[in-house]
Amino acid sequence: MTSLDSPGQVRSCLERTGYLVDDGLAIACFLALRLHRPVFCEGDAGVGKTALASALAEMLDAPLIRLQCHEGIDASQALYDWDFPRQLLHLRAAEAAGVRDAERLEHELYDRRFLVARPLLRALQTQPSVLLVDEIDRADDEFEAFLLEVLSEFQVTIPELGTLRAEVPPVVVLTSNRTREVHDALKRRCLYHWFDHPGFGRELAIVRRRLPQVSARLAEQVTALVQALRAEDLLKPPGVAETLDWARALDALGANEVDAELAVATLGSVLKYREDTDRARGLDFATVLAGRGT
Repeated sequence: MTSLDSPGQVRSCLERTGYLVDDGLAIACFLALRLHRPVFCEGDAGVGKTALASALAEMLDAPLIRLQCHEGIDASQALYDWDFPRQLLHLRAAEAAGVRDAERLEHELYDRRFLVARPLLRALQTQPSVLLVDEIDRADDEFEAFLLEVLSEFQVTIPELGTLRAEVPPVVVLTSNRTREVHDALKRRCLYHWFDHPGFGRELAIVRRRLPQVSARLAEQVTALVQALRAEDLLKPPGVAETLDWARALDALGANEVDAELAVATLGSVLKYREDTDRARGLDFATVLAGRGT
């Protein structure tokens, strides 16, 4: 891998993985690597936040460790837990062997061989690694506070084993779809980047890079249609992920180009709400496509 001595080199390496970045994101990623600070990625769903973590893992030739957040997630799901069935088997085996030393048994039961490492602990113990904390906005305030403590020092204290610290901090990417505001305390410790929907030229470049098998005409038309859909008052404007899905679907149908009828018939590949589909049917697809050479 090329030496990552500048944002430009980070940008070039990411682009070799097929992930296109602008100057702001390239600088954020460079500083994350240089300063060991998390990158907080916020924006609508489908704009490439999660894909950034995958691209960084590929660029660094490091495993991607993903923590999917959800309502009610707690430390035992994110950090570590004990393998109770194995501990119980060990206890029964010890009793059958006549072991009566309670202190020895307790020490053996809380040995690292019975420790189940969840994503956060696995990331701290794996060098190098990329840790993706996906959709942090779905977790509750208590989990945010817990995560803040772990990511501040890149260490955890397990009462039975002591403090475990990462020799090399993982590269951390946090994502938020902004379903709620994440506390400032967490954001302040991160490098922040807002992911907006790309313009036509950038989105077309992404489609061509990610889906080289799709015809150039089809890629251009699909990109133009998605750009037009985003201008409508939709409940859920399509992201880049949906643009790629639509292009894949049309390519799977054997299309090298798309007309208004086929576009309407395949709206389920790009829109996921009935209200959005109804509104989209009122769009003049033929006029949009006419501007792209059909």
